[in-house]
Amino acid sequence: MELKKYIREIQNFPKEGIGFKDISPLLADGEVFNQVINIVGADARGFLFGAPVAALLKKPFIMVRKPGKLPSEVIKREYALEYGTNELQMHKDAIKPGQTVAIVDDLLATGGTTKAIIELVEELGGEVKKLVFLINLLFVKHEPSLSKYETVSLIKYD
Repeated sequence: MELKKYIREIQNFPKEGIGFKDISPLLADGEVFNQVINIVGADARGFLFGAPVAALLKKPFIMVRKPGKLPSEVIKREYALEYGTNELQMHKDAIKPGQTVAIVDDLLATGGTTKAIIELVEELGGEVKKLVFLINLLFVKHEPSLSKYETVSLIKYD
């Protein structure tokens, strides 16, 4: 869903030269304002944080699993570890094109796992809106492609 079409621009408000972005139409449309955002969490500690967040928000929770754990058709993404490679899988029908997601996990270090999850979501036509972590290791160089996503972390280590 393209939310920008629900935001109008008012020229020269609150003063000359400003193009004010008015969100009143968005807030007034209950269906649009309450659009579904899926919560995605990766095996295994992403489940510990993602599932409760989804339950509290009354939103769907989508599992990303290690190989051989999902019973239906899957898409796969290999990613690098400090000591080799691993693979994540998601059901082919987990996300519909245009659906938005927030990825919730315990830790952001290099970002390799998160990048793989983003690629799975985008392969299915989903749109990642937010990355949410309990811990962010700021002293570790993150995957550069993550910088374009809004990222929230509760605990940061410099």
